[in-house]
Amino acid sequence: MNLRAQRERADSRDANEARPEYDRAVTAAKPQEYVPYDVFLRDEVSNDDRHEWVDGIVYAMSRGSPEHGRLAGRVTARMLSPFLEDGCEIFSSDTAIFIEGAQHHTYADASLVCGALCTRTVYDKNGKSIGEAIVNPTLIVEVLSDATERYDRDGKFEAYKKLPSFEAYVLVSQSERRIEVRTREGQQWQTQIGITGQTIRVHGRQFAVDAIYA
Repeated sequence: MNLRAQRERADSRDANEARPEYDRAVTAAKPQEYVPYDVFLRDEVSNDDRHEWVDGIVYAMSRGSPEHGRLAGRVTARMLSPFLEDGCEIFSSDTAIFIEGAQHHTYADASLVCGALCTRTVYDKNGKSIGEAIVNPTLIVEVLSDATERYDRDGKFEAYKKLPSFEAYVLVSQSERRIEVRTREGQQWQTQIGITGQTIRVHGRQFAVDAIYA
């Protein structure tokens, strides 16, 4: 099943279920209409809500809950901030990511770029920028919810893997003190899980799981 099919299947499932406190990326805005990327970017700039663009199909994304925002903030402050000492840069959930190999414009809860920043910028006919997205994240963080966990673990991860720069994927649970880290090792991905009372290794650094949630 391709990414678009996974996305539409998740949308159909979520539409018939009670929605949790945080429900992101659950409805296709125009499921039958192809939207060129530049048209999508023009709409996105002027829209109060965020959307994903997957190979021409636009999907609405709803806002996060307070708990989601708290955890995303803790991850940024307590896990990602130390990497600033290594010359890396942190990007928030407002920063778009473009995956060329998947033709996918999306947003992560946080991301880290280590090395020179590379972006994809689209210009209008007058040379004015209408949208920009990073294309070389090193590490990506997603805070999980009931509605999006399967998509974040599977379909979205498969898209992220098409980024040559992508080395680490951090999945933070809201329902328990549990952090999963997937790390690229050559052509393979290794997974480690840390729970309360444990530490976990993220991109060469050790972090206490409890410190992220406290």
